[in-house]
Amino acid sequence: MLLVVEPNKLDDVSKKLAKIPQVTKVYEVTGEFDVLIEVEFESIDVFSNILKNEILKINGIKMTQSSLVLSEWK
Repeated sequence: MLLVVEPNKLDDVSKKLAKIPQVTKVYEVTGEFDVLIEVEFESIDVFSNILKNEILKINGIKMTQSSLVLSEWK
């Protein structure tokens, strides 16, 4: 998942994301987005719950873009 974050809240948002058990990686990145996270979940319903009730409630997140992994090649 890619996130756009308010610049003055980048560290705080990253620390809060890292505390969510299903978030396995948190990266600060360059480009159009500010943070990239990897989230592991058992079902789309679980993901929806994590997104709505944890990730999107973090103050400072302005936008998210999600992609699902279909296959891993390496």
